[in-house]
Amino acid sequence: MIHFILNPNAGTNSSQKRERIIAKLRAISDSKVWQTERMNHASELTKQAISEGADRIIAIGGDGTINEVASALLHTSIPLGIIPMGSGNGLARHLDIPLSFNKALDRAINGSIISIDAGKWNDRPFFCTAGIGFDAYVAAHFALRGKRGFFNYIYSTLVTLSKYQVIEIKEKGTVFSFTVANANQFGNNAYISPESDLQDGQLEAIQVKPGSIWSLVNLGISLFRKNLPNNPLVTISTIKSLHINAPEGIPYHLDGESLLLELGTIEITILPSSLLVVK
Repeated sequence: MIHFILNPNAGTNSSQKRERIIAKLRAISDSKVWQTERMNHASELTKQAISEGADRIIAIGGDGTINEVASALLHTSIPLGIIPMGSGNGLARHLDIPLSFNKALDRAINGSIISIDAGKWNDRPFFCTAGIGFDAYVAAHFALRGKRGFFNYIYSTLVTLSKYQVIEIKEKGTVFSFTVANANQFGNNAYISPESDLQDGQLEAIQVKPGSIWSLVNLGISLFRKNLPNNPLVTISTIKSLHINAPEGIPYHLDGESLLLELGTIEITILPSSLLVVK
């Protein structure tokens, strides 16, 4: 049986469109539709679907919803299907999954199954990116603003840039941002690590030095031109594990979700070939 786990609040779809989507899913034979009601609910529903003998679990939502479902499916034989409905859709874009609902639905049901790596940030898995610094503060502002979509993300970026103070990492010094990538982008085709490969058993650590306002604007352009590695502010290294120390209580982002760093010690590891995904 196919189990669909839908975040009804993902993206910017109207209530009428959501109802049409739910009706279409319920019309699929030998399937069950679950809807999330709160943070971490998708993970709970995934575990329940597993206990009911799900053959395939398809997550419908943004990168946060995908993360919750995928985290519960780690090291299982149940493949994850993805129907992207978020603001960024970083993992779906890396996997070349269509952004059209109907095409993504067909792919999630009939596509090929591959195994991919996952990263782990302390005790939390991630599948796209995780990090601290500027990007994390943007994610925090975006979450508090409560409005979704690409242009609201650009607004949060500009507001954050006007007041952001760089951070100190004990092992790295002063940084503008520090990101660990499993996939090649944040989402919206903003390529933080263009060469990242979900199946190579390693992660990329991207360190961005502080710079002038104009060099940072150029940095943003580099993200979308897919040539960030050539930017003079950027250093990218390949890792399998990493230990760093950063100030407690600062924001960090994990697959697009904004969180607060409870401990100053950060342990990052790779979980090779730990998730089955339909692409």
